[in-house]
Amino acid sequence: MKRALSFLIFFAIFFNSSQARSIIPQPQPLTSFNINTTQNARSCSFTVNIRTSCSSPRYTRDQISLSFGDAYGNQVYAPRLDDPGSRTFERCSVDTFQVYGPCTYQICYLYLYRSGYDGWKPESVQVSGYNTKPASFYYNVFIPTNIWYGFNYCNAASASTSTMK
Repeated sequence: MKRALSFLIFFAIFFNSSQARSIIPQPQPLTSFNINTTQNARSCSFTVNIRTSCSSPRYTRDQISLSFGDAYGNQVYAPRLDDPGSRTFERCSVDTFQVYGPCTYQICYLYLYRSGYDGWKPESVQVSGYNTKPASFYYNVFIPTNIWYGFNYCNAASASTSTMK
């Protein structure tokens, strides 16, 4: 009887663990992305905090760019956040940037772009602005080179707001 019970418990645990899925969203590559390099006259200021993982290389000389926006087409683009001379994006560090661009509603997407050969592993990126709640994006993966890589929650955001009538 004990063997049968032990077998059933083992089977239940094994079956449940093999069916488990991660609830933490993973960043995705973006094959087609249009950068809006024109800044709206109604410029707003955003604070961007980027935490570099402790498992990233000690420092990077790679070029790092950022783009984020809302579900209504308002996009902020920040080219070349990197500056190796100022120790930007060192392992286990947090870098804060003031970025200016068109005013947005709630930020629902964020992408990073890296070019170079050193590699870089951000842990997380948080963006806050005048008219938005802080938006956090958890990476904790190495950013591939020469591709926009990140998160887009805009469809989920617009679906939830359309059902809130």
